[in-house]
Amino acid sequence: MRKLFFLLLFSPVLIYGQVNYSKEYYKADSLIQTGEVENGYQILKLLETQVNKSNKLYNDILGYQIDVVSFLERESRMNENFETSLKYGLEALNLIEKGKKIFKKIDKKFADREPFMIKNVSVSYFGLKKYEEAKKYKDWLYNAHKQKKLPEGIDEYFNFDYFKWEDKNIWGYEWFAELPKNRFSGSFSKVVYYVYSTNPDGSDNEQLYRLHVLMFHGTSVPFDYVMTKRLETATNEVSGTLYSYTYKEDIDFEKLHNDVIEILKGNLQPDTKTTIPKQADEEGKIKVDVEMNVTE
Repeated sequence: MRKLFFLLLFSPVLIYGQVNYSKEYYKADSLIQTGEVENGYQILKLLETQVNKSNKLYNDILGYQIDVVSFLERESRMNENFETSLKYGLEALNLIEKGKKIFKKIDKKFADREPFMIKNVSVSYFGLKKYEEAKKYKDWLYNAHKQKKLPEGIDEYFNFDYFKWEDKNIWGYEWFAELPKNRFSGSFSKVVYYVYSTNPDGSDNEQLYRLHVLMFHGTSVPFDYVMTKRLETATNEVSGTLYSYTYKEDIDFEKLHNDVIEILKGNLQPDTKTTIPKQADEEGKIKVDVEMNVTE
């Protein structure tokens, strides 16, 4: 975590209580810089409720508090401590809302922190399997996207799922793009899961393969997307279209998450039969028949 320095100048007429506030502030900073981040953060939380907003120190406290709680949120989320990351994420959103009013004149990009933290909160809810709650925050992002209010880095797609599987890191990303009316106008992935090997510290190492929830071009099948596995650095792996895993336009993300786990386990056997005619119809379209093998 980066170290933050604040130069605070006090006049001789400052009252005793204000001097104590500054001492507590530097005490919090000392704890944070020596690794006792949570203890330092608790002091900042208390100070933020005690120091008057007209006091210059308040802005320093609030800005530092936002940085620290964002750090704690990410650390918890990356370790799959989603109850904790959710708590910190919601606290961060509350503080960012306060900060938008205070820092907008000195940092025009400060408000950009909000959609990124909204995304993080969605990931935490998703990790807790609270899919309806996660969807509320995803809907916020979709609305902001329609209004063209999302900053670069989250304006086309966003991370919505993250978990560890054995010695791998799994990242799920969702694109804002919607199904085109003409299914033959192109091809796109609505969701991509990236599968990474890990370094000794648990961070991402190499991208092994990707799982694409890919738009299906056929017009006579009971689904809109199909899972496709594409290899990167992985060896001895099966790749291709996995017709066992298909999805409607309104994707069931709980099912998708569970399907990804099944694929990670190696359950790739297709339970479908695909028939593609040699010739296109009069409109130049190819009708793809997919027979689903359903067991009662």
